Amino acid sequence: MQADLIKRAEMLIEALPYIKRFRGKTFVIKYGGHAMTTQELRESFAQEVVLLDLVGINPVVVHGGGPQITELIGKLGLSSKFVRGMRVTDAETMEAAEMVLQRINKDLVATISRQGGRAVGLSGKDGDLIISRKMDMFVTDESGKKSRVDIGLVGEVAQVNPELLRTLEVNNFIPVIAPTGVDRSGQTYNINADTAAGEIAGALKAEKLILMSDVEGVKDADAKLVSTLDASDARRLIAANVINEGMIPKVECCIEALSNGVAKAHIIDGRVRHAVLLEIFTRSGIGTEVVRRKARVSDLNDQARTARSARETNH
Repeated sequence: MQADLIKRAEMLIEALPYIKRFRGKTFVIKYGGHAMTTQELRESFAQEVVLLDLVGINPVVVHGGGPQITELIGKLGLSSKFVRGMRVTDAETMEAAEMVLQRINKDLVATISRQGGRAVGLSGKDGDLIISRKMDMFVTDESGKKSRVDIGLVGEVAQVNPELLRTLEVNNFIPVIAPTGVDRSGQTYNINADTAAGEIAGALKAEKLILMSDVEGVKDADAKLVSTLDASDARRLIAANVINEGMIPKVECCIEALSNGVAKAHIIDGRVRHAVLLEIFTRSGIGTEVVRRKARVSDLNDQARTARSARETNH
């Protein structure tokens, strides 16, 4: 019994330098995937957000809702069509998406509040938080010819106005954001949650962007988890098709966020309880950390994550 208690105390001591390092910093966390599907994981995530807040870190949560949107539009007799991972969104699908995102948003706010946090639900439409524009989508056929495809009311971020988020931060509220935005004419667009989180993190010059996914993180050519990855090696692995399919937009989102002033980005497995805390407050972490510049890919894994720990605790 005593040994178990000592081990728990040692875990708190391990977290101490990270808490000191990140106090007063902003973390933007994209919440979605499997982490949203069970009550246990929802409660676990809410506890993490509240803990970050209580130790002086400023969490900003951006959530998705893709599977839930697909479920609802199926019940409504609508069909789901995707082009390069983006949902083709007509007016009816957009209405359904907003209904789902609003429900998820309020449920998440309530869950965080039950854990002792002061959360506020928003969308990108509130306070002109996210000004968007219609996404231009191009596809390439077998001959290599590119053509434009209309995917409807799918938007990309034209501008983030973070004043509302800074006001909430000063007053110790936790923003919880649904990824919709409006253009200059008032048209509503559905925005990929990873993209929205990355753009918001860049606008806030956040210390960290954390993308929760349904995989461990980025894998190398031998299917081993890459603990730390720099932007140039990430591009090389994408070109070599080692990073492929759904991981490509996540890694590109991280690279873009880093170029916009975010200090570091992380891709972690949302299926693991307390994944955020394990990634941020332990020496080894559990996912993939994406940085601007780092050592060679062959040096990445346990040694690199240990070096990362030394850098972060000494800065």
